Amino acid sequence: MKKTRQQQDATRRQIVASAVDLMTRHGFDGTTMKDIARAAGIGDATIYKYFPTKDRIVVGYLDDTVQQALDDALQTPGFDGYALQEKLQRLTDAVLERLLADREFVAQVRGLAQRSPLSMLAEPLAARQRLREVVMGFLEAAETSGEIEPCDFKGAAGSLYTDYLAGVVTYWLGDTSDEFADTTQLVDLSLGVLVQMLRSGLVQRVLELGGFVLRSQMARMAHHRSSLLGLLQLARHTLGTVPPSAPRSSPPSASSPPAAPRPARAARAKAAPAATPAPARKPRKSAP
Repeated sequence: MKKTRQQQDATRRQIVASAVDLMTRHGFDGTTMKDIARAAGIGDATIYKYFPTKDRIVVGYLDDTVQQALDDALQTPGFDGYALQEKLQRLTDAVLERLLADREFVAQVRGLAQRSPLSMLAEPLAARQRLREVVMGFLEAAETSGEIEPCDFKGAAGSLYTDYLAGVVTYWLGDTSDEFADTTQLVDLSLGVLVQMLRSGLVQRVLELGGFVLRSQMARMAHHRSSLLGLLQLARHTLGTVPPSAPRSSPPSASSPPAAPRPARAARAKAAPAATPAPARKPRKSAP
């Protein structure tokens, strides 16, 4: 009997969940497709109808997780009233929230990406394109409201956010501070610097002089934690002294409602140390 789309999606999710559990306990190399199929309750050959390789299962996990995080962020009460920085922070937090339960597995994924980067990039993530479009929407809304200066690089900025997010996750995986306080500070400072640059109209010049630094250096600098945070603090202080650009011809109305308060930070949630075996996964509650 032919399965419905809902049944196929449920089977796909079960395969991914089973793979995460097995790889967390036995490692990527210590887990076979046959092991995953049997844990998922499907035939040894059936699994290949959904995923041709273990690498594709890992990519499927990343895609599903980011898509769920996007839904979580966009469904936050009062989200449309958030300022640009608050929207970006909430989105970043939502991703870390979703990854938190699988932190040990995510560390393995990072190692796999470093060992075999081409296998992780062979198939584009649908979530990457959606992230780009969502961030472009944030920038357009901020530009329309007068929160930032007009910019013609929204597409590039949306793409760079995905690289920034990967850098934040790398930093978070190595964060041993209490309740991931260093990661919280990193996100606050880095996004604060970005928004200040957008408000002052400096981003175009920065991109021309070397915006590629974010893409190529974020992961490397993540290993020098104090230096990175110090650099961001200096940048925020310096940008705070830059005089604002000339007033916009159509400034936002003084009667505009203030931005809604930010929700509790996800990165502050306490997780078990990475060296401690992960507990059995529990089903997540669906987003309201």
